[in-house]
Amino acid sequence: MSLPQKTVFIISDGTGITAETFSHSVLSQFTEHYSFKQIREPFVTTVDKIKEIIARIDEIAETDSPPIIFSTMVDQELVDYMRHSKGIFLDIFGACVNTLELSLQVRSNPTVGRSHLDASSEAYHKRIEAINFTLAHDDGQFVHGLQEADVILVGVSRSGKTPTSLYLAMQYALKVANFPLIPEDFERGQLPKTIQPFRHKLFGLSIQPERLSEIRGERRPNSKYASLEQCRYEVAEAEHLMRMQNITWLSSTTKSIEEISTTVLQILKLETHKY
Repeated sequence: MSLPQKTVFIISDGTGITAETFSHSVLSQFTEHYSFKQIREPFVTTVDKIKEIIARIDEIAETDSPPIIFSTMVDQELVDYMRHSKGIFLDIFGACVNTLELSLQVRSNPTVGRSHLDASSEAYHKRIEAINFTLAHDDGQFVHGLQEADVILVGVSRSGKTPTSLYLAMQYALKVANFPLIPEDFERGQLPKTIQPFRHKLFGLSIQPERLSEIRGERRPNSKYASLEQCRYEVAEAEHLMRMQNITWLSSTTKSIEEISTTVLQILKLETHKY
């Protein structure tokens, strides 16, 4: 039986990433009862544009049910227009800013796009440097400059090292390298020589063999690389090596990239550079 569907508008004067992320967290609490069709409307900065969106919202409300609206617009004129739509309006910034104004006893200074980094800012350049570093040091392909890394992820192939590395770089401007642990490392009972001097920066990822076999099978079906036997061997040996080398690690099997990244940040007590 299909679930009833609700239309959701994500409206922002910027990229809409903040509003979309917030909406996902909130709507996930209701997925047992509804499915959600999301419509993104980024870079909304004019009255004409907001009127056009409101017309679509009102039309849907007349023929179906009131759409849900997540907004991070800061222009009060546009916000006021949206309040008169027939949708269910959730003013994310307004609710937080108004509360803080009362608490801090000062007026905010609303500026469109301020929640995102200016392309000319130092913080933005740090993020780009981190992304470039992380791409260059993916999968152990470049071993120079590891002393600059904030963290080095290790684990068997396809355990989630690359997506976690990129998330940490893009969201927190951290320079991340990652290295695969391979059968040759297990036979020697040692970490790759290139990362041994940076043991204090290491964090390990593991994964259930059954899930690893599924992931590898999508890439190389019917191969030894993807066989359950091989996956069981590599996972067991990698976990043994990480325990032996006193490397903190976790299983990525049921964790999201966000959860893994947050755990890495907490355990290694990394200083982030997001803002």
